[in-house]
Amino acid sequence: MYERRPDNYDRWGIGYQQTRREDPRLARQIHAALGAARTVVNVGAGAGSYEPKRLNVIAVEPSEVMIVQRPRDAAPVVRAVAEALPFADGSFDAGMALWTIHHWSDLDRGLAELRRVARRVVVVAIEASVMNRLWLTRDYWPGMARDRRPEIEPEMVVAKLGGQTRIEPMLIPRDCVDGFGEAYWARPEAYLGAHIRVGMSCFQRLEPTELEEGLGRLDADLRSGAWDARHGSLRHMDELDCGHRLVIADV
Repeated sequence: MYERRPDNYDRWGIGYQQTRREDPRLARQIHAALGAARTVVNVGAGAGSYEPKRLNVIAVEPSEVMIVQRPRDAAPVVRAVAEALPFADGSFDAGMALWTIHHWSDLDRGLAELRRVARRVVVVAIEASVMNRLWLTRDYWPGMARDRRPEIEPEMVVAKLGGQTRIEPMLIPRDCVDGFGEAYWARPEAYLGAHIRVGMSCFQRLEPTELEEGLGRLDADLRSGAWDARHGSLRHMDELDCGHRLVIADV
């Protein structure tokens, strides 16, 4: 079972900024979800992707390894964890938590803190049933299966946040420039590169044996044409539903 710890990225985050860059199409959807907000807290902010430059943003990040990778012109950052935000009630118009909640040590407390400090909450969550059908998990690395962590399902996040809430699908572009785990759904060769996998927590938590066996199968299937025989149509699609969901709650 994967252990959620706030210091995971002190071990995994070295070189993170090289592969985890903001994708402008996903950024547009995220920024639209913030609505009329002028002040934003970005919890689990990492290296600063998706922080809207036109707004007054405060970042929260527990990992020093991630903080030092933030650009010089990035939003000011406070070293803290989601479960104990150092802000007064209602300090922000909106709070963001993007591709981070699966690393929190206490999901309920973290979401409660977001509700406490922000009037609108925008969270990226994962629909396990969709993600687990992807060839990446199903055919090569079943240890990535997201149903091992059902607490991050979008509906669960909705129930914990309350208020007026909606869920939007986030379709992932074929040429997505943000190198999270599913970003290369149409570019399988990329997963053979260790420099690509370094920013993907789904690979970091695999047992070494499963990682190597999956890499061997994928390499063999690409060389033989077996991958393209099964999934080659993906190479011609513009975008794909990989299970990413944007949960937007007015609390």
